[in-house]
Amino acid sequence: MTNLQRKWPRALAIFTTILVLAVGQWGGMSLSADVPPLQAHPLPPALAEWQDTANSGDYFSEIKPTEVGYLVWSEFPIKVYIFMGEESPANNSSSSKKWVEALLQAVQEWSVYLPLEVVKEPDGADITILRSRPPLRPSLDPSTGQLQLPRVRSAETRYEFYIRKSPDAPTVLSHRFNIQISPNQAPIYTLPSARHELGHALGIWGHSPKETDALYFSQVRNSPLISPRDINTLKRIYEQPTRLGWQL
Repeated sequence: MTNLQRKWPRALAIFTTILVLAVGQWGGMSLSADVPPLQAHPLPPALAEWQDTANSGDYFSEIKPTEVGYLVWSEFPIKVYIFMGEESPANNSSSSKKWVEALLQAVQEWSVYLPLEVVKEPDGADITILRSRPPLRPSLDPSTGQLQLPRVRSAETRYEFYIRKSPDAPTVLSHRFNIQISPNQAPIYTLPSARHELGHALGIWGHSPKETDALYFSQVRNSPLISPRDINTLKRIYEQPTRLGWQL
C-alpha cells in the first residue's frame, strides 16, 4: 500500500449556538513518486460562463490547498448520496421530511454551478450526507496544553483521498466527502448548514469573512443564499492545479 492509499481525514466543523469554525488536522501525507503532477482541469461549463458584472470580489485568499492541490472535481455529475441513518428515507415524520427537503434544496442550488446528481445507493457516491450528530472531537488548548471538549456541533465535513481503480477507466487519484448534519438543530438552520457544508465539499475548503456569503464562518440570523463572491471563489479554485482526477 502506498502512502496515498492510506486515508487521511481532515475536517471543518460548525458548532451550535455561535457556530464557530474549527479545523482539525491529523497527520500529514508523504507524496510518493508515482503521483500525477499538478495540472489544471478544464473549467466546468457553468463556471466558465459565469460572469460577475458587479465585480463583487472573492475570498480565494482564505482557501488553502491540500497536500495534493485544491479539492477540485473533474468528473460530472458529482454524485450525492443522502443517508437517513437509523431512520428510513420513507419515514413520514415532519422533521425527517423537512431535513431531506432542505438537503435536496441545497443540492439544487449548487447544481446551477456544478452538475450534481442525487443517487439512491452509496456505492460510488462522491459526497455522502448523513443525518446524524457529529461526534465530539477533543482539541488541545495551545495556551495551556490541556485537552478541551468542544461544544456540540451541528455539522461537520470531512474528506479522504483514495486510489480509484476501474477496469474500464484509468487509475486516478481521487477524493470523497462525508458530511454529517444533525437532525437536532432547528429546521431553520438545516438549509443554511447544508448549503454551507456542500460548498466545502465542492471545493471551497475555507471560509468567507463576510456574513453575506454562504461560506461565512458563522451562522447569522438571516442566512445568506449562495453569493456572487461564493461563485467567484469557486471559479478561481477550479482554475487552480491539482493532482486529483489525473491518471497515476
